[in-house]
Amino acid sequence: MNFIRKKLFLFFFYDPPNPDYAEILIADILGVAEHCTGQEVAMKSGVLCGVFFSVITAGGFAVDNRFAALGDGIVAGRIGEFEVYMLVENRGQGRPSILIGADETLWKQYLPGGSCESETNTFLIRGQDRIIIVDTGFGGAIFDHMKTLGVGPGDVDAVLITHMHGDHIGGLQRDGRPLFPKAAVYLAQQEKEYWVDRNPGGSAAAALAPYGSRVKTFLPGEPGAAVRELFPGVSPIAAFGHTPGHTLFLIESGGQKLLIWGDLMHVQDIQFPRPDISVTYDMDPAAAAAVRRRILDYAVANNIPVAGMHLVYPAVGAVKPDDPADRAYRFEPVF
Repeated sequence: MNFIRKKLFLFFFYDPPNPDYAEILIADILGVAEHCTGQEVAMKSGVLCGVFFSVITAGGFAVDNRFAALGDGIVAGRIGEFEVYMLVENRGQGRPSILIGADETLWKQYLPGGSCESETNTFLIRGQDRIIIVDTGFGGAIFDHMKTLGVGPGDVDAVLITHMHGDHIGGLQRDGRPLFPKAAVYLAQQEKEYWVDRNPGGSAAAALAPYGSRVKTFLPGEPGAAVRELFPGVSPIAAFGHTPGHTLFLIESGGQKLLIWGDLMHVQDIQFPRPDISVTYDMDPAAAAAVRRRILDYAVANNIPVAGMHLVYPAVGAVKPDDPADRAYRFEPVF
């Protein structure tokens, strides 16, 4: 799988789509196929066909950072020297009723069908001889997707936590056993103080307990300010409001950026055009609304693509101003 992964990235993320190179790539894969089981060949062929089809029919990628579908529930891209993968953990129907102060008129305007899609996502970042997971979802599909990418739990060096809600830390441990046996876990100091230090017998403390001294805290910085990096090219950005230590992660390399913004939004069809509307999950709805506007302004002003844990597939794209009079925004997904 590593062989094929490297070939895919040479083709899709360093070169323009090229049918001649596609032939060479297929020949290379056929050359190693004799060493794979029939099931492995079928799986790899299916993934490759899906990627080739999506790129060839679309005539390339929608944005400069070049993201594309890679199998079911995986979106792959490159930010400079980093490989970035969005992994779908869960899909379903959302509940517009979680929106605070959104009446039926607003629902009809933005959700004419009366319902909205809901998704929980995690992210895997690979580069600089390091593998990083951002949030662990419920601890379900994330591990299947990692296996597809040729990554085992023991290969992960760091797990970055945006905040300590259950759909973000559910994959840290099982029965007191760390599911990422070699990884260090990073979270904001403010988040740990609220969820763990104040309630050492709670579920958040139990999620971190198996990692012992490998739990690391940091102080996230303000967007646009000098921020101490966790690793080269990975910076924590404060976005307090959803929870006391809710953190975004700015990925930067080779002049390219991506802002993984955690739970900045839950119902994108309404919260992009009406960012002042918070949800019942926000612990401080007013602060959450204020930081949402600040981050949206920051992404637009600096032309930084964004990715979210509850944005729907492909969950990566650009923020664009929509109605200046209302300070509304829209989301343009990468494909």
